Amino acid sequence: MKKSFATAALILAAILIYLLAWPVPVEPVAWSAPADRGLVDPFESNDRLAAAVGIDLNGYQGPEDAAIGPGGRIYATTHGGHIIEIRNGQVREFSYPGGRPLGIESNVDGSLIVANAYLGLQRIERDGSVSTLLSDIDGEPLVYANNAAIGSDGTIYFSESSSKFGAQSSSGTYDASLLDIMEHGGHGRVFAFRPSTGDVEVLLQNLNFANGVAVSADGSFLLVSETGHYRVLKYWLAGDRQGRTDVLLDNLPGFPDNLNSGAQGRFWLGLAAPRNRLLDQISDRPFVRKIVQRLPSFMRPKAVPSSHVIAFNGDGEILMNLHDDEARFPTLTGVLETGDALYLTTLFGNKLPRLDKRDL
Repeated sequence: MKKSFATAALILAAILIYLLAWPVPVEPVAWSAPADRGLVDPFESNDRLAAAVGIDLNGYQGPEDAAIGPGGRIYATTHGGHIIEIRNGQVREFSYPGGRPLGIESNVDGSLIVANAYLGLQRIERDGSVSTLLSDIDGEPLVYANNAAIGSDGTIYFSESSSKFGAQSSSGTYDASLLDIMEHGGHGRVFAFRPSTGDVEVLLQNLNFANGVAVSADGSFLLVSETGHYRVLKYWLAGDRQGRTDVLLDNLPGFPDNLNSGAQGRFWLGLAAPRNRLLDQISDRPFVRKIVQRLPSFMRPKAVPSSHVIAFNGDGEILMNLHDDEARFPTLTGVLETGDALYLTTLFGNKLPRLDKRDL
């Protein structure tokens, strides 16, 4: 009996030492998460995405972002490193940039610009050939390029979600995002890259998981979703406030992901998952967050399936709020708006949901 008790005590001591002292990759920083108001006006739950129909991607997975290319064809990034082309509901491989392509944008010359989480900024020609535009800055490699937007002058604005937790070195984009959000150490940046000169300018830094970017039609401002802070920032590119930053949307009810420009001056944002109550509760307790990081992965905070996207204007007014209560297509990252439909991009899954605008 005494031997069994001693063994149990040793096991408990070992577990305690592990939870208190085992090395983990994060060094959490204290912050105060805003109180989660939940899905209240203007974000109340509804079924406006219920009519969306998934386009089968023939085995390709994770259409994280999409863009309209030449001839009205739709191009989407995938988890396996492929860019697929979708035309009249038919799917084919268009290009293979490798790595993990995330953001994709259509350039004025018909090429595609890709933010590749593993490889940096890439350019894909009309014939599918791939070249690297930017893989490092001042000798430091880009380790988590995420989203991009192109200004009318050809400037490419793009985010690096984390300069510490590289997507490839952290076993993928999702795992890297969990580490960066758990640490909340301000490792995210947003850049302006001018391909004509090769110049790179840091516009924003010290962000907590810099994610989606979108530029206004008149080029006066840039929007940036800061996932770890549940908000969207407005960075002024021109005018009296040039170089300054405003908080456009704050205390969102979920983790903001991609940003895309839509019709009539609106912007689309995917809320990839609802906020996590535990993560908010321990936001100001770095030591506790370190303990949580030592728990088995299935016990740590993670994305809960949901389907939620919103549209808003440059003043932060919410114009549309779309849900699917059944979350048939979970972890929506954003929206590609065309003349007749909304294409809902996703982090996981082998379908690209399409919602006819007549069903809105």
